[in-house]
Amino acid sequence: MSKTANPTKPKVSIGQVFKTIIWPHRKIVSIGLVLIVISRLASLVLPGATKYLMDDVIPNNDLELLKLLLGAVALAILLQAATSFLLTRILSVEAQRLIATLRSSVQKKILQLPIRFFDNTKSGALVSRIMTDVEGVRNLVGTGLVQLIGGLLTAVISLFILISISPKMTLFVLVPVIVFALISLKAFAYIRPIFKERGKINAEVTGRLTETLNGVRVIKGFNAEGFEIKVFEDGVDKLFQNVKKSLTSTSLVTSSATFLLGIASTGIMGIGGYMIMFNDLTIGDFLAFTLYLGFMIAPIVQMSNIGSQLTEAFAGLDRTEEIMNMTIEDNPEERTVSLDNFKGDIQFKDVSFGYEEGKEVLHNISFDAPSGSVTALVGTSGSGKTTIASLAASFLTPDEGQVLLDGQDLSKVKLSSYRARLGVVLQDDFLFEGTIRENILFPRPNATEEQLNQAVLAAYVNEFTDRFEEGLDSVIGERGVKLSGGQRQRIAIARAVLADPKILILDEATSNLDTESESLIQKSLNELIEGRTTFVIAHRLSTIRRASQILVIENGKIAEQGTHDDLISKEGRYHNLYTYQARI
Repeated sequence: MSKTANPTKPKVSIGQVFKTIIWPHRKIVSIGLVLIVISRLASLVLPGATKYLMDDVIPNNDLELLKLLLGAVALAILLQAATSFLLTRILSVEAQRLIATLRSSVQKKILQLPIRFFDNTKSGALVSRIMTDVEGVRNLVGTGLVQLIGGLLTAVISLFILISISPKMTLFVLVPVIVFALISLKAFAYIRPIFKERGKINAEVTGRLTETLNGVRVIKGFNAEGFEIKVFEDGVDKLFQNVKKSLTSTSLVTSSATFLLGIASTGIMGIGGYMIMFNDLTIGDFLAFTLYLGFMIAPIVQMSNIGSQLTEAFAGLDRTEEIMNMTIEDNPEERTVSLDNFKGDIQFKDVSFGYEEGKEVLHNISFDAPSGSVTALVGTSGSGKTTIASLAASFLTPDEGQVLLDGQDLSKVKLSSYRARLGVVLQDDFLFEGTIRENILFPRPNATEEQLNQAVLAAYVNEFTDRFEEGLDSVIGERGVKLSGGQRQRIAIARAVLADPKILILDEATSNLDTESESLIQKSLNELIEGRTTFVIAHRLSTIRRASQILVIENGKIAEQGTHDDLISKEGRYHNLYTYQARI
């Protein structure tokens, strides 16, 4: 099994975009295309009317034709205004709906990825990937793509009109236009990786900024503001350098357009003037040619901007595709066993695990944790206690060996069916911004008031909420910053009580409590673990004397195993740890 997720890094193709993004929105896009066709055809009325004005109306003083031309131009302008409004209204709204849908899809996918992915990725970077990378798709369903197609349509129609007016002048114009097109294709192929790299840099900068804001107390406590400011400035400068590189490329496209099309316009002026002098071209035809030339050239120049937007959109989709191609944690191809009801017998059989290739932290761990038993894990920091608990919680999967649940390989069990009966109380348990009530109700939002109060009493949360003006409806701030460590942990225990799990993981659940609070919580924990298969990571060994079995973990192996009395009588490693704590 691979150590880390191996996302493929494809370049999203036009075919993929058409199939996954354009085609599902084909009705809206089709309406947009019809509107843009109407708009572009209406825009061609004015240059055509100019030809008749110069060649027919003015020389012949034809007022009727003048009225007809003015009516046609006015109607064309009205159509352009109406279609422009409808395009923006319909396509922009649909584009924003697509962005919202993609954000939800990416967030859903990320939450389904394994714990290892989150261990190796900053939360701020993930926020950037969810919120920013999909922004560019507005130009695929929005006005960008339609304008691109509309621009091409206008350019093609104008080209045929130009040929009908003067093939010679049209041929002269096509040479710089083709050169410009080749330059643009090369430039956009060069820019796409730059935009993709920008997304990566932006995610890194956002990730670091999120960490800085979350750790502001540590930063101020160590007077490290200057260091964090310098780190952020370096990240922002790296982002600036990337933007500068892309701006240089896009400006090259724009400058090329100005230069090459300027040459074309100069040439047309000379050729047209020459042909008019020798009566090979009327003034009306020349004016019409010049205007239609603008209609052909303007979309081409505009494509440099639209092309940049579409290139950025494709780069964002490249990064989004990397996420969407990752294998989810609850892989239906591998996890096929559903356990709607289970006893809770857990068995470790020769389990080895390492966070990195070739660096095992657990070596051939084997033990049984029968249903309703309490297994305590003790040992020095870094010995492997939390890794064992994480394997029991299915946060991790063994590299070798098996973790069995009622005889079933846990790596084959559907996580949704297992974790529905799993409860976890961590040493640094996470609380969400909101009220105490909302945090306790998190695992069971539809729990009754009676069930909520039972959990509150069991964890002695009422001991401090009764002193709060708002009680359970008190807002606790981000990560529960307004509460003490002991108060946060009691809320976390109440949350686990309300969840009513079959398997319970307690990672030093009383470590942040004072002696009085610990004695209260220990009583509630004794009630909580009754009848549940429980794993306890213990720092204070006095709290696990009644455990069914105690595993002393040293260097990723089980050094000793037995009850408290058994291990004390052996006078081994556990005896030394226990007597040392008793002395202090």
